[in-house]
Amino acid sequence: MNNQRPISSDDEHRVLQFRPRTSSSPPVHRGSGTVQPLRAPPEPLDLSRYEQPRAEPDDFRHRMLANIAALAFTIALTAIGIWLAVSIADLRRTQDCVLMGRRDCVKITTPHI
Repeated sequence: MNNQRPISSDDEHRVLQFRPRTSSSPPVHRGSGTVQPLRAPPEPLDLSRYEQPRAEPDDFRHRMLANIAALAFTIALTAIGIWLAVSIADLRRTQDCVLMGRRDCVKITTPHI
């Protein structure tokens, strides 16, 4: 069997020179490295430039009520999920007991008189 290798040319193995983005001022050459001159400090990271004027102020009372309603809904869903998981586990335990042929699988509660 003949091993075929791709023909490599010098065009495939070329080193590209990295050219940094152009800056507002030319770099200053000192020694063997390139040193950028000091620039003005950048603007502080502030989101005020993205703010839009509002016709009416925020309604914090409505927001708090919505947050409380969302929290109550989340707690209710969590409680229902836990109850459902416990119920399914209990039914599975009872079904396994019955399938093993045992007779005392279901707990019978008697009223206390």
